[in-house]
Amino acid sequence: MDALKISTTIQISKPQNEVFEAIVDPAKMSRYFISESTGRMEEGTNLEWKFPEFAEEIPVTIVEVSKNEYVSFTWEGARGEKLLVEITLLEVPENSTLVKITEREMPNNKKGIKWLAQNTEGWANFLVCLKAYLEHGINLRKGAFDFMKEIK
Repeated sequence: MDALKISTTIQISKPQNEVFEAIVDPAKMSRYFISESTGRMEEGTNLEWKFPEFAEEIPVTIVEVSKNEYVSFTWEGARGEKLLVEITLLEVPENSTLVKITEREMPNNKKGIKWLAQNTEGWANFLVCLKAYLEHGINLRKGAFDFMKEIK
């Protein structure tokens, strides 16, 4: 039975350094993904992320940062599971950036399949929200998940 891994990619019509800053700078990230963070994503730091639709704070440990190219962190990607998330930025023609996210890994069982579905949806949402924010200044996330405040 193979382990499950999430992998999702999008192209953003902005230079690599702008995309990178939108990911590591909490002031920018709060305009499309989180509501707040205890700090900038820097190698070796432990952060707390807050999302507008959830009461709890999510602990995040930054593992590695390579300016404009790569960020990795661990978090509880599934209940009770510390998982690695990797964000890779590749420069592509016409001053654009390819953003690839992977999260790994979970066993190929009922819990793993549930994680795969939920977090694939979550990372795809992250990418389109990042694209809308950087290319058009729009916060797609605002109000989009208010219904989840009611779900426990």
